Parts: sequence; structure tokens; C-alpha cells
Amino acid sequence: MSLSFQTNVTSLVAENNLEVNQNFQNATITQLTSGYRINDSGDDAAGLVVANQFRNQVASLTEGVSNANDGVGILQTIDGGLNNISNILDQLQTLATQGASTTFTGNYTTLNNEFTTLLGEIDRQAANIGLASGGGAASEYNTTIGVYIGGGDNQADSQVQVNLSGASNQVDSAGLGLTGSTVSSSTNALAAIGKITTAVANLGATQGAVGTGENDLQYAIGLANSQITNESASESQIRDANIAQEAANLTKSQVLQQSSVAALAQANASPEALLKLLQ
Repeated sequence: MSLSFQTNVTSLVAENNLEVNQNFQNATITQLTSGYRINDSGDDAAGLVVANQFRNQVASLTEGVSNANDGVGILQTIDGGLNNISNILDQLQTLATQGASTTFTGNYTTLNNEFTTLLGEIDRQAANIGLASGGGAASEYNTTIGVYIGGGDNQADSQVQVNLSGASNQVDSAGLGLTGSTVSSSTNALAAIGKITTAVANLGATQGAVGTGENDLQYAIGLANSQITNESASESQIRDANIAQEAANLTKSQVLQQSSVAALAQANASPEALLKLLQ
């Protein structure tokens, strides 16, 4: 290689390597301080696309779990109302059994007034939980509950449907077949006993539908939480920085930077040696 004052090739090489090492150190510091391996699109364009897809799915599933918990809360409220109605049916059966006995010595009018009042309470509670005939004031809860959770291959697989709007799920006095029931006489009380027994069975079917809906949502929540964990781990593998590796890289970059500076200084000083040829 020729020796020249005009072009110091060694200095240019050292300067180029110094810039490379400086960029390497900057990238390493960025990863250590952010915690991410990918801090801009240029770091890993293909990996960024995949990581963003995982992050989007996790965001959807996280909100889906919240939706499912809201659905469970609604079903639990409905379930509480159904339990109250079940207790009222027990009381109605007690009154009907009392009035059906020929040994009853009380006042049938008083007995029937209490029976009628309890039927009205069934109607009120059925309306409050949205399971009254014709809806009424029942619309606080939508009895066809569709909870979107996400994570499925299609929209149908991404949601849980709980349908409590059918006629068989109406739990007011009409829906339970208690319309016109009285205990104003022993004969009427005997007829009421049979109707109440049927009503208990019908109410149990509705309670079973609510319980099934709660279980379905709980299973869906468990699956969604598992998907969140696995997809978060997958995103982490792509996006997150390996701190141990980057700490080692930082040490390496610092040594290379210092050696590059020293080499550049040496390369810049080498032309001075050519002056001795002119002496």
C-alpha cells in the first residue's frame, strides 16, 4: 500500500469502525433502558408485525374477560331473584297445604290474601330480573345475553350465548302457571298445590339454564386467561430484550468504542512519520 498525505485510508477505516461501534452501543443502551428488543420498525420489521398481532389479541381477550365477568354478574343477579322466587313458592305451598286440610280452622280470606300478595311479589321479582311474561319493566337485563370474549377462529366461536328469553323461562305467576290460583277454599287449595308443584319444576329448569350460562362463562374466562398468558409469552419472545445478553453487549461495545478511538488517534498520527522522509 502506498503512503500518502492526501488520503489516510487507515484513519478512514478506524473512523468507520468507530461509527459502527457507536451505533451498536446506542442500540444496546436503547434496549436496556426500554426493555424492548424492537424499539422501531427497523429493528425487526417482520417480528414487529407478528408481535403486534399477539398484542392486539391480548388486548381483545383482556376486554373479553371483563365482558364475561360482567355477564357472570348479570346471571348471578338473575339467579338471586330466582332463589327468592323459589323461597316464595315454598311459602305458597305451605299456605296451600294449610288451606287444603279439612282441619283448617283459620280464616280463608286472610289465608288467601297472603297467598295473593305472594303471587304479586313473584311477578315483581320476575319483572326486576327480566323474566316476566311480555317483558314489562324487565328490561334492566337483556335476557338474551351474548358475551363477546374473543380468541376464536371466527366470531361465532368468540362469544358465549345465554338465552333466557323463551316462554319456558318466564318465572312470573303467569309463566309458572299460577294464574288464577287461590286458597279461598279447601278445593281451591288442593288445586293450587298441584300448580305450585309444577311451578317448582318449571322454575328449576330456568335455574338450570342460568347455572349452565354461568358455568359456560366461567369456562370461557379460564380459556381466555390461558390464551392471554400464552400469547403474552409469545409476544415477549419477539419484542422484549434479553437483558443479560444486552448487558454483555454493552460491555463489548464500550471496549470496542475505546479501542476504536485509540486506533483512530494512532491512524491520524501516522502521516507525521512521513515527514521524516523529507528530512
